[in-house]
Amino acid sequence: MAFLLKNSVASHFRQNDSLSLTRRQFHVEPGAREKALLAPDPSLRRFKSHKGGVLAIKRIGEVLTVVVIAGCCYEIYVKAVMREEARAQTKA
Repeated sequence: MAFLLKNSVASHFRQNDSLSLTRRQFHVEPGAREKALLAPDPSLRRFKSHKGGVLAIKRIGEVLTVVVIAGCCYEIYVKAVMREEARAQTKA
């Protein structure tokens, strides 16, 4: 396993700087066609009315997640307390 790690680390440092520079992607400003494609389309505006609903459902999901986790923690706490009480009764 150490042999594989050693080879992968060594090969990483052996790379040419020119090769690593060509792998980088430089930012290119979008052209007129790309900007036109990214512009908001008025005919599609009616389909974007779900944004508020999606946010509301997301909030409800987050609240339900917190409630379920709190309920699970409470159940674990109750079972632990009951177990301790049962142990105390058996010892007494």
